[in-house]
Amino acid sequence: MARKNKTRRSAVKRFKVTGSGKVMRRKAYTGHLTAKKSPNRKRRLRKPTLVSSSEMKNVKKLIGA
Repeated sequence: MARKNKTRRSAVKRFKVTGSGKVMRRKAYTGHLTAKKSPNRKRRLRKPTLVSSSEMKNVKKLIGA
């Protein structure tokens, strides 16, 4: 009999599924060393983005979606 997979709690905290079934993620490179980054670049990094289509299947498996 097939076993259920446990949800990876760390992945659930990092990803969110949209209404249409796509997965949103935060952008990298915002943690530190932001003094040298331009305000325009930091503003773009604040916005969430979609997980790439090649990673979507793996991420959905991790979060149990």
